[in-house]
Amino acid sequence: MSENPDPEVVDLASKIFDLARRGEAGTLAAYVDAGAPANLTNDKGDSLVMLAAYHGHASAVEALLARGADPNAANDRGQTPLAGAVFKGEDAVIRALLAGGADPEAGTPSAVDTARMFGKTELLALFGNR
Repeated sequence: MSENPDPEVVDLASKIFDLARRGEAGTLAAYVDAGAPANLTNDKGDSLVMLAAYHGHASAVEALLARGADPNAANDRGQTPLAGAVFKGEDAVIRALLAGGADPEAGTPSAVDTARMFGKTELLALFGNR
């Protein structure tokens, strides 16, 4: 295997990551349906779900989870999509991730830790009622 990735593959992956950041759920879903990995990660370990979640795109998160993406995939810093959504205050994304099986205790810091850090008692109650 070549140590230098094919520039066309890199360009396509970059395009798919941008779709996740912009929340273009339909187009993102079409790429995954056509064979792009639902758990594709960038050079920082951020998954498509992480990027969609962090940028507040619940519909893109739902589309990826419906296609087998891991809701608990941590990036290279140990952060999960749910903790990122808690940090950003993205309630719709938080609910989409929880519905998709995200674990509030996963990651470092976890979503629970993040909610505690920012005094988000309503989220702690939500996580405790799971």
